[in-house]
Amino acid sequence: MHLETAKNINTLGRFCGQRDVVSLDRNNLFERFGMEHADVMVLFGGSILAGGDVLAEAIRSRIASTYIIVGGVGHTTETLRQTVQSEYPSIRTAGLTEAEIFQKYLQEIYGYEADFLETRSTNCGNNITYLLDLIEGNRIDCKSIILCQDATMQKRMDAGFRKYRPQGISVINFASYSATVGTDADGLCIQEKIHGIWEIDRYISLLMGEVPRLRDDRHGYGPAGKGFIAHVDIPENVEKAFSELKNIYGDQIRKANPLYAH
Repeated sequence: MHLETAKNINTLGRFCGQRDVVSLDRNNLFERFGMEHADVMVLFGGSILAGGDVLAEAIRSRIASTYIIVGGVGHTTETLRQTVQSEYPSIRTAGLTEAEIFQKYLQEIYGYEADFLETRSTNCGNNITYLLDLIEGNRIDCKSIILCQDATMQKRMDAGFRKYRPQGISVINFASYSATVGTDADGLCIQEKIHGIWEIDRYISLLMGEVPRLRDDRHGYGPAGKGFIAHVDIPENVEKAFSELKNIYGDQIRKANPLYAH
């Protein structure tokens, strides 16, 4: 039973954790998109700490011309504060937004920093709209953009950007990590060592919360529902995996927190 459950979780993980290139480097960007670097790269603060490491490597590799971190206070903020404070006691996180925390992490651990921070957003929707406001307000040249979000939310971030993006912008998705769930003596576990990875139950809850949001029906976030995102095609195998997992984890699907809905 655990093996089938792990397989279903991984089906959701691969679908939600969209990566348009195998690895984020100039060769892969050129082979896939005909460019060696993008105009803009954005890290969204809903990511675990692995996202900060991806951004640092991107800066080191000069994978973009401009780097932005987006994230105010939302449902993942307190976890990020506690994780960073615990692992890096010299970084004080109390009261900081996600973007500010990741900026301090970049500065202290890598000696890098993003060019711009967006600190007002509270959810995936205004992550995008405030990001576009920042790009326009600062007259940042942006014909190509790399989006990097937590793997559980990357597909929805792409769909949100597709709803609002100006014409002529090429989008490259690169989820901040790729996790594989397997089994051990204690049950389900994440097999890779991933910096800051969620506890397994939280990871499952986040993934399962995405499928109802991504649906384009009256309950979902697509055009036929709340209208927060562009249409997303959900493959049959993903719906099947979700349905089977719901029989086990039905009460663990993450609900939207109205506190961060504006």
